[in-house]
Formats: sequence, structure tokens, C-alpha cells
Amino acid sequence: MSKLVTIYGGSGFVGRYIARRMAKEGWRVRVAVRRPNEAMHVKPYGVVGQVEPVACNVRDDMSVAQAMQGADAVINCVGVLNETGKNSFDAVQAEAPERIARIAAANGVARMVHISAIGADADSDSEYSRTKALGEAGILRHMPDAVILRPSVIFGAEDQFFNRFAGMTRFGPVLAIVGADTRFQPVHVDDVARAAVKGALGQAEPGVYELGGPEVASFRDLMQRMLDIIHRRRIVVALPFPIARIMAAVLDMAKFVSFQLFPNNILTRDQLKNLRRDNVVAEGANGFAELGIEPKTMQSVLPTYLWKFRPNGQYDEIQASARNMRA
Repeated sequence: MSKLVTIYGGSGFVGRYIARRMAKEGWRVRVAVRRPNEAMHVKPYGVVGQVEPVACNVRDDMSVAQAMQGADAVINCVGVLNETGKNSFDAVQAEAPERIARIAAANGVARMVHISAIGADADSDSEYSRTKALGEAGILRHMPDAVILRPSVIFGAEDQFFNRFAGMTRFGPVLAIVGADTRFQPVHVDDVARAAVKGALGQAEPGVYELGGPEVASFRDLMQRMLDIIHRRRIVVALPFPIARIMAAVLDMAKFVSFQLFPNNILTRDQLKNLRRDNVVAEGANGFAELGIEPKTMQSVLPTYLWKFRPNGQYDEIQASARNMRA
């Protein structure tokens, strides 16, 4: 019988790419998610019955154990950028990874892969970064041979980075950003998936890998590159941090007084703390080179999905070509 992998959060942005690649490797894939009925898009990643979504609450021991039953490897992709309800940073990013690792060790699971983030630091003033580090530490207490991946900002067809800002360009001549000079090292989602699969297959040495693409650029430069691809002219305005701090505080307060009916997916005070720091691979860190992976460039991928934000969508280049012919 083929081997089984349980992927916690396997229907999300990164998880679905990992699920697809594990299915291509011939593994049975169990996608553990809160709402299986909303994860049916993963089923066609393999042959009939090879990829199955199952219900799981990563905050509950029994739920995690049931989803892991019979697994040869586990991969954790669960994380949050913004706290909602009971899904706090501590519950999802610190406690849940350790819970998965503890149960995996108790059940004799051979391998564990965990998706963390560059900037994970137990001493950080950001709850996001602090809990990422606590989750890593919790995993290593129970699964010391785990593979931990720390990607920079991840891009791809379903991303919430380039897609989000490209969508904002439709509403005015100005694109306001915070942390314009902060540097990022964007990494393609499928490259992260390739790294995770290597870890699950035992083709990567245990340890922490920081994953960044071949290019480092400031937030401002990334937005300008995006604007060039979508053929729009916008003024990129850098909001000063003091002003951004006031905005974030107001938005967080709106979330609080509305009892989270307003989720504040715009800018939080915690996100602001992370925007002050570069998000690039640390010097000397293990990364794609040690995994034998050559990461894709942004230029080779971004035009394949950002074209829909062009003034005339898929016809933009055709119309430009026609204008050149008339000229």
C-alpha cells in the first residue's frame, strides 16, 4: 500500500501545492482542514480516493490524532496573519505545531515538515514572529529531526500579496504602502512546496531552512515591478510609520468594539512591527541551495496571473500591438 501523508491546512495557499506534489509522488494525501466541504478542490490532485479532505481542529488533541492516524509523515501549513476568534497567534502558531509534533512522536510518525516564516524570533515584539518561534521550539522538543521551512513573502496565483495590491490600483491614482524601504525576498509558492516534499520524502537533512527567491527588493521596488506588469501608472506613496501606527490603532480598535465583525484585514499594529524589519534570508542560513532547488524568478511567474489587473485584462497586449501597427 502507498504511504500516507497528513497535511494540516492542506487546502490553503501553500498546502494545496504540497498536496498536489505529494500526490504526484504516489502518496495518499489526507488534507486536514476545519471545513472539508470547502476543500473539495484538492480531490482532483490525484486519482479517485488518493487525496481526501478530513475535518480537523488543530486546537484539539483528539481531532489532530484522528487526522494523523496511520500517517507516515505529517506536514503543518497552518498559520494566521491576523487573529480571529479562538484562532489566536498563540493557539495556532505556538500551541498547534507542538501538539502536532507531540502526537506525531507518540504515534511513531517518521517525518515532520513545518512551514514557519523568516523572522521567527522568541524575543520579537511582534506576536506573529514570537509565536512562530515558539511553534518551532515546540516541534523540536518532540520531533528533533523535523524539517522547518522559513519562507519570505510567498507569491503565486492565489497569493494575498501581489494580488491584493494590484487590486488596490483599480481605485485611484495613488498606491499607499507602509515600510517602503523594507526589503523582501519573494519566493514562489511551488518552490516552497518542492522543499516541503523533499522533507517529507526524507530527501532533506533535518533542520531549519530559510527560503527566499533569487531577487531581493524593497517594498517600493516590488510595487513598481507589479505596476509595470499590469500596465498601470500609479504614484507609490510611502506612509510614515507614525501615521501608519495611528491608522493601525484605529483599525484594531474598530475590530475590538465591533466584536470582530470588522476583522481588520487592512493593517494591524502587529503587522506594522514586522514591516519595520527586512524579510530576507539570513547570511549563512541553509536554504534552497542545500535542498538542490533552483527557485523561480518573479518575472517568470508574475505576468502569468497578474494580467487580469491590466486595464483591458487579457486583451491589453493585443490592443497595444494594434496601436503600434496603426502607428
